[in-house]
Amino acid sequence: MRHAWQSVTGSLEADELPRDTALREVKEEVGLDAAPAQLQDWGIVNEWEIYEVWRHRYAPGVLRNTEHVFGLLVPARFEPVLSEREHVQYQWRDWHAAAEAVFSPSNAEALRLLPEMAEKFAIGLATQGNA
Repeated sequence: MRHAWQSVTGSLEADELPRDTALREVKEEVGLDAAPAQLQDWGIVNEWEIYEVWRHRYAPGVLRNTEHVFGLLVPARFEPVLSEREHVQYQWRDWHAAAEAVFSPSNAEALRLLPEMAEKFAIGLATQGNA
């Protein structure tokens, strides 16, 4: 799929825990060394059918994906170092605009949960919290 906007995502590697996957994917996709303390497990797990356009990235016969949702607090905007294999550009957006722009329905739902999760984890979002 070309020209789709989404948050950082990724797949578990052998013997990897979901938290470790999230930290690794943030590093690989945007070049950020995120401290485990900054990463919040939202306790949300989604399962969905893998879109046909993405199935080539999975083992033969794998049709469903399990997605673990995390939030990452970054203290300020930063200049991402993008993985050329996965991204061609980035854009900071407020969470409303981000939720409307993403391709994945589960990405959109997670973005819409930002204010609730910020409150749950006692994180102050700016008036126009960014995603």
